[in-house]
Order: sequence, then structure tokens, then C-alpha cells
Amino acid sequence: MPPTLEEIAARLQALEDREAIRDLIARYGPLADTGDAQGVAALWTSDGSYAVGGMTEAKGRAAIAALIEGQVHQQLMADGCAHALGPVAIDLAGDTATARGYSIVFRADGKGGFEVARASANRWALARTADGWRVTRRENALLDGAEAARLLLRGS
Repeated sequence: MPPTLEEIAARLQALEDREAIRDLIARYGPLADTGDAQGVAALWTSDGSYAVGGMTEAKGRAAIAALIEGQVHQQLMADGCAHALGPVAIDLAGDTATARGYSIVFRADGKGGFEVARASANRWALARTADGWRVTRRENALLDGAEAARLLLRGS
């Protein structure tokens, strides 16, 4: 029996949601690497949070923007950096979703090459808003053998 129009519509919506979430996550790296603090913050809901394992936790768009404007990130940009994220595995649940994957931050080594400055596991909690999908919480943990990174990567 062929799928109904409702089933096709639901499948299409899921594909569109997954693509919108992948696009949102892919935008993070270029925004961070160009120092666009407001652009980064706009990826989150107004009350969203970003827990950077081993470093800090920022709550709200102003605090998330401050991470990009802060000395640590500004020095990383001055040294030369690239934030690479994904691919991500996405679990949809209506108007919320969870995405799990990796992020690698590369830093120029001063000799014409790059070194890995940070390799992390990531879990993104997302919500559909009037403005599209936004991050409600991002957590990352260094891939240093500790259990924290494995917990973030486990499925929901």
C-alpha cells in the first residue's frame, strides 16, 4: 500500500528539520572563526546555554557572545584557527531534537601547518522556534578518555 499524503508530509518535514539542524550546526564554525559574536549567539534561544567542557558555561545570548569576544577566543583567532563540526546524528521528537557529534578546533602551528587544539564530543539540544531551529543547550567534553565525552555521544 502506498504511503498516505500525511505520511509523506511527515517524512518531508523530518527531512527538512534534519537539514535545518545540520545547517544551523554548520554555521557555528564560520561564525566563530570570523569573530561574529552576535551571529553565534543568534544560533541559540534567548535563554540557551553553552557548556564548554573544562572551561566555562555561558547562559543566555549575551554570555555566549562574550565567549567569542573574550580574550581566549580572540587569541585563537589571532593565531589562526578553524572550528570543524559534524557530521551529527539527529534524534527528532516533534519540536525538539538532540544532535550528537564531534568538533575539532585547529590552530595554526606557526610553521605553515595546523595542529589540533581541541577535539570534543558534543551534544546539542534544539527547539523549533518562530525563527526556526535554535540551540537550547550545547555541551561539549574533551575526547581525553574521560567518561564525560562518552556520555554526551550516547543516544537518547
